Amino acid sequence: MKVKVISILEDNYMYLVIEEQSKQAIAVDPAVPHRLLEIVKREGLFLIAVLTTHYHWDHARGNEALVNEVPSLKVYGADDRIKGLTDKVTDSQELKFNSINVKCLFTPCHTAGDMCYYIWEDECTDAPAVFTGDTLFIGGCGRFLEGTAEQMHHNLTKVIASLPQETKVFCGHENTIKNLKFALLVEPENEKVKEMLSWARARDDDDKPTVPSTLKEEFDYNPFLRLS
Repeated sequence: MKVKVISILEDNYMYLVIEEQSKQAIAVDPAVPHRLLEIVKREGLFLIAVLTTHYHWDHARGNEALVNEVPSLKVYGADDRIKGLTDKVTDSQELKFNSINVKCLFTPCHTAGDMCYYIWEDECTDAPAVFTGDTLFIGGCGRFLEGTAEQMHHNLTKVIASLPQETKVFCGHENTIKNLKFALLVEPENEKVKEMLSWARARDDDDKPTVPSTLKEEFDYNPFLRLS
């Protein structure tokens, strides 16, 4: 299972999850559809589904255009406000795309209909992945726009934290430096935070993404997970 990280807009990420044998691909939050389709064509992929973490335009605005271009495309999400939605999913629902498995994790707070997606491939030694949208960021978490701190705490420390520690974390925005600056204020003696902040600054200087991290790493420096 290959995950292609695609930087878009000001600081967003969209992703392609690729089953390498069949060349089938699943898009996550494809807010810039023309760019996604260019990559799909260039790499000889077959786009079969879209997973949408929440309805905000910078995550879901590309759905309708993609459905127009690929009429067989399935668009999954948990909120009726998601543009182009074809299949509404519920908490713990599992989807299967050949050897790619998806488990839907309902994480309401940033919006009332937020869904994270835990993905793994059958008989594959690659680590699983979780796509967290604006719920869990590297070193931080999303804003509580339609929910409460209690909900976010549950999402992070009960739902996402229950996944295997080696799970790779792919979030919706490049907020890592800002998040780690806050983490350093919370825990000024945390050496892991200092190391990660230095690394993230170097990545930024080279114009490279900081995703993915791993869940194990997040427990070392993310103050919102360390609350558990």
